[in-house]
Amino acid sequence: MYDIIIIGAGPAGLMAAGSAATEGKSVLVVEKNRLTGKKLRITGKGRCNVTNIAENEEVMKNVCGSGKFLYSALGNFSGNDTMNFFESLGVALKTERGGRVFPKSDKAADIANALEDYVKNCGVEIICEKVCAVLTEKGEISGVKLSDGRVINSTSVIIATGGKSYPRTGSTGDGYKFAENLGHTIVKPRGALVPVET
Repeated sequence: MYDIIIIGAGPAGLMAAGSAATEGKSVLVVEKNRLTGKKLRITGKGRCNVTNIAENEEVMKNVCGSGKFLYSALGNFSGNDTMNFFESLGVALKTERGGRVFPKSDKAADIANALEDYVKNCGVEIICEKVCAVLTEKGEISGVKLSDGRVINSTSVIIATGGKSYPRTGSTGDGYKFAENLGHTIVKPRGALVPVET
């Protein structure tokens, strides 16, 4: 029995896991890949653009559509907070043109490894297994069922599986199915960054 089960060991899942563990919660992260942060490790051509040094207002000017929901997120954890967080984990950072921040090593793996070490040091358990279903009992979360048949109990589940953008890294849309099966309405995903063929 865990306080929280997190499905997905990408940056969102690992940050959620570390934050919950520092609040005294028992946390299990379930990742279907054999490696945490698989997509993170190849982002930015393998360099990982961690954040940007722009002020929050400048960030908001560059958000398409209604990005009002970002105000509270950026207010609680800004680009500067992100930099301070990774530097506190021992990852040296550098700023390049356009205010883009990268690890000094130019290795995205340094960011992924720092996140994994962070959660493990917080007492988070990580297992590599595929979640088949989020379970409910009497209308409340009761845990998850794994592909090997095991059921792991928890009163809270965080779906941090990413979208459907890069199936080879594990972003296959599983989270949409889990959420839909729990009664959420899913807006059909559509591409945002796509190649143009001429």
